[in-house]
Amino acid sequence: MLDIRQIPVLNDNYVYLVREPSSGAVAVVDPAVPEPVMEEADRLGWTITHILNTHHHGDHVGGNKKIKSATGCTIVGPRADADRIPGIDVQVGDGDSYQFGDEAATVFDVPGHTRGHIAFWFGASNALFCGDTLFALGCGRMFEGNPEQFWTSLSKLRDLPDETRVFCAHEYTQANARFALSVDKGNQALVERSKQIDAARSRNEPTVPSLLGEEKTTNPFLRADNPVLAANVGLAGRDPVTVFAEVRARKDSF
Repeated sequence: MLDIRQIPVLNDNYVYLVREPSSGAVAVVDPAVPEPVMEEADRLGWTITHILNTHHHGDHVGGNKKIKSATGCTIVGPRADADRIPGIDVQVGDGDSYQFGDEAATVFDVPGHTRGHIAFWFGASNALFCGDTLFALGCGRMFEGNPEQFWTSLSKLRDLPDETRVFCAHEYTQANARFALSVDKGNQALVERSKQIDAARSRNEPTVPSLLGEEKTTNPFLRADNPVLAANVGLAGRDPVTVFAEVRARKDSF
């Protein structure tokens, strides 16, 4: 399986160093800044060979050029947004399989947060790198997409196996839990998870990665087709896109 190291940077970002042990290939996922990433790679004795970018925002590609200059690595990013990915070498999109050492990642187009967002799923390692599309108990702001696109994107990720580990890009979980309870307070699994999150954060422990199975039962943005959640937001009987749009709008002003 992939060896995955989580590097906290900036205020609440996570950058990931990912090593495929058979080949020794090492990828940086969404390098917000270069220095802590290169320092950690040096500490581990890992040679960076790839950068995997999920989308164009500066807190995900800010380290691209300096890391590439220092290592000569290959930058892989979304075909649909290639013009906004600094230093991109390989363009990938929905349904592609990208070979990383001896393990392959399935690529999903997941627009909504941005128009060209992608996610990388390493099925053999139960690892999903989803950038800002799916968070623990949340999803990204809808900057460039529309509710139908975003719900379709989240539905793609929801279809992955329950044991998938969700390596999202931010430590937003405690705030996301407070919002989730405001629209789904009768969800006992969510109530219990929120308590666990509060305890973990009181110990300054990360809440990421989470398990996709947990997200399916507690994340309101994956439950827009759940009749109870729809009723909770005053939209009983309405379609999931309408419910998702309402939940997202509530989160924006929460």
